[in-house]
Amino acid sequence: MNYNIFRAYDIRGKYPDEINEEIAYRLGQAYGSYIQEKCAETSCVVTHDNRLSSESLNENLVRGILSTGCNVYDYGLGTTPMHYYARYLEHKFGVMITASHNPKDENGFKFSLDHVANARGEMIEDFKNYFIAGNFKTGQGTLFRDSIEDKYIKYMVDNTNMGNNKPKIVLDPGNGTTCVIIKKIFEALNIKPIYINDVSDGNFPSHHPDPSVPENMTQLIDAVKKNKADCGFAFDGDGDRVGMVDEKGNIVSTEKYMIIIIREIFQKAFSKTFLYDIKCSNVLRDEILKLGGTPLEYRTGASYTEAKTKEENLAFGGEYSGHIFFRDRDACIGSGIYAALRVIEILSRDKSATITKLLKGIKQYENTPEIKYNVGDDKKFGIIEKIREYAHKNNYFTNEIDGVKIIFTNGWALIRASNTGPNLTMRCEAENKEDLEKLKRNIENLIEYYKNN
Repeated sequence: MNYNIFRAYDIRGKYPDEINEEIAYRLGQAYGSYIQEKCAETSCVVTHDNRLSSESLNENLVRGILSTGCNVYDYGLGTTPMHYYARYLEHKFGVMITASHNPKDENGFKFSLDHVANARGEMIEDFKNYFIAGNFKTGQGTLFRDSIEDKYIKYMVDNTNMGNNKPKIVLDPGNGTTCVIIKKIFEALNIKPIYINDVSDGNFPSHHPDPSVPENMTQLIDAVKKNKADCGFAFDGDGDRVGMVDEKGNIVSTEKYMIIIIREIFQKAFSKTFLYDIKCSNVLRDEILKLGGTPLEYRTGASYTEAKTKEENLAFGGEYSGHIFFRDRDACIGSGIYAALRVIEILSRDKSATITKLLKGIKQYENTPEIKYNVGDDKKFGIIEKIREYAHKNNYFTNEIDGVKIIFTNGWALIRASNTGPNLTMRCEAENKEDLEKLKRNIENLIEYYKNN
């Protein structure tokens, strides 16, 4: 098998070549054995998304876990945030079968090995070695089947405080797993949005469910303009990320989304430190400092972001790709739907508010989106090391918490090895378009040179 499916914060690969039922069963054996032997856990939670391969992978994963004597609470079809809530209620570890925002022919497993967040970094490496060794327990666990739906809807409603105004909202679940729950949540809140691509379909026929990619947002943009809506939101395949469009049909980057939230909660927040990942624009740092808060730049990855917000006891944190974590109320929620609700909540309390007004007064930078370069899993880390050596040789200041972020006098450039595919990712920012284009071209030339040398 291809052991590159073990990535920095999950297991992910193409179905059925890299991820299949046989591997799911073996992963179940490894997971059930590992959490009993190393974590003193005797049961776990399993949930799956709406990908076409997920149900059969779920069945075989559960079979493997049960074969070790570990009990399974199978919550069936649900979003990743629903899975997190099930883990929280049961106070158990768990496995979510999903490939998140990856293409429809891929699948994977997000799994936890503590009560903080999904497995990450060295945890996954240790589990990988345990999987390869193959010394699994045998026994007969008990299977429990249940639904989290009603409790989850109540949880979302109880942590949302809507005003009297009824903003016009467009929602695009992208035929992903949010389709199975989103209407019930909004109905419970007496919000009547306009839906597009709202039928669950693991073929993702309308567009790829990744709101961080601008071309996947075009249908939402058109629907917001056509309906003269106040804003629109899109969600990824498993529902833990959000993308946003303002009343004019402009994509609102996650950094700017976070500014809206931080401005709103700053006075009441129990912590004035706010976490964001290394990909984010300096606009977020500037705004946090302007408010009198402390910016905390951290590495990319939902599991790292969630763990750090809990470890540092922060009220709010997020990352560029659209993972948002709220801890300012009773809830501890990392949900794309909840992230959308918190903005709708602001609009519902002020009839004159618009997204444009909520973002007034921020500094403007020129930046690229996150750009991917396919270089292969076997080369990506070597290229990063060569770029690091290049930066040191030229005495550039760097931030190396995740990849290499080279800080120039006129901007910055970040180059990382993707943790979810055989790619390098790059993002640049500068004070003006001319400087941005120079930065981008220089980094692209470096990537191309080291790819071939």
